[in-house]
Amino acid sequence: MKTSGDRRTWDDLQLRQAVEENHSWRAVARALGLNGTSAGTIRVLKRHADRLELDTAHFTGQRRWSDRELRAVMRDATCWADVFAGLGVSDGTETRVRIKGHAVRLGLDCTNLRPSEPRSLSGEVFDQPVRPELLRTAAPAMAMAWLTLRGCSVALPIEPEVYDLLVTTRKGVQRVQVKSSARPDAKGHWGVEIGRRPYVLDKSASKMPYDPDDIDLFFIVLGDGSMYVIPSSVLAGRIRIYAETYAPYRVGDASGLLR
Repeated sequence: MKTSGDRRTWDDLQLRQAVEENHSWRAVARALGLNGTSAGTIRVLKRHADRLELDTAHFTGQRRWSDRELRAVMRDATCWADVFAGLGVSDGTETRVRIKGHAVRLGLDCTNLRPSEPRSLSGEVFDQPVRPELLRTAAPAMAMAWLTLRGCSVALPIEPEVYDLLVTTRKGVQRVQVKSSARPDAKGHWGVEIGRRPYVLDKSASKMPYDPDDIDLFFIVLGDGSMYVIPSSVLAGRIRIYAETYAPYRVGDASGLLR
């Protein structure tokens, strides 16, 4: 029933019917002959729906599942795969985040849900190709793994130093500088830059050799997986080398990580 001053063009019965028969506030607005894209109209409809205590659990908005369906699915699910299957949506990290966020807003418990089992080692999670340009970032971790597997304790310097790693060996603590080369040159040679720039603001400053008194070992990783450990005394005064020249110092092959 309308009251004095009530400017609505619909009554409570029409609103109740529109809410029951539709699955979003925009659809309710359109059913009542209103502008479904008006935020003000939606606010008015929600306010009157709250007053009438109307059930909107079946609303999905742009989703394909409703709050009621999510509650029912999560009541019996033991893992996220169950939730995806129950809601008829595809498995994926973004989907899980959206569903989990919605569940939290509804006060549902997600802590008992196990991660979905991976479909295969070559499935969605592991199908990203190797990016050779990231070898420079990965090389220190590869060096740490190689050294750790040989019983060496490896530490990272707390403050910037001229070395990348501190390694405890049978010969004592060794200061290790890690270098890498992602690709061979046009002639097939693996050139490796082993110099450093002075600590100046000008990034175009010429490189200079490392002081042999500051570095004990160079750990070098190439884009084909080859790894070298070369004493700094062997490379003293150099800023660039060809790795194949130092074949006796080749210590391993990590090519499996780079396929």
